Amino acid sequence: MAAETRRECVEVTIRAFRPGDAAAVTMILRQAPEAANWPEQAYREALDWPGVLALVSEDDGQVTGFILGRQVGDESEILNLAVTAVGRRRGQGAALLKAALDEFRSRGVNRVFLEVRESNQTGIAFYEEHDFSKTGRRARYYRDPDEAAMVMERKLP
Repeated sequence: MAAETRRECVEVTIRAFRPGDAAAVTMILRQAPEAANWPEQAYREALDWPGVLALVSEDDGQVTGFILGRQVGDESEILNLAVTAVGRRRGQGAALLKAALDEFRSRGVNRVFLEVRESNQTGIAFYEEHDFSKTGRRARYYRDPDEAAMVMERKLP
C-alpha cells in the first residue's frame, strides 16, 4: 500500500503585508532554511518597491506565512514564500499563492516566474501542483549553502 499524505485544511486570513509584520516573517524564515533568508529591514524596504505584492496569512491573529512578489510590465516574479512549520501541509501556502496569482492576474500579468532551490523537491512539487513548469536552471544562485535554482514559470490566462 502506498503511503498517504494527510492534509488538514484550515481557514486562514490573507491580508496585505504591513511593515510591522517584518519581525514575524523573519521568525518564519528561521524555520524555513530552503527559503531565501533576507534581513528583517529588507522586507520593510520591499514594501516601497514599484509593483510590489506582499501578503501574509494569519491564523488566530498570528502571522503564519507570507508571499512577496513584484510586477514589471506584464510579467511578475515571486521572490519568497514561506509558512510556519506548524502551518505547512494545511493549505496556507496554497492560499497565499492563489491570492498572489489572482492579484497579479487582475493587474494584467501574463507570466509569473520564480526560483526554487534545486534540492527543494517539496517546493518544486508544490509549484508543479499549481501549474508552474521548469523553464531553466541558475547555477550558484543561492548562498549558505551555494546551490543552483530551478527557474519555474506559470502563464496566466
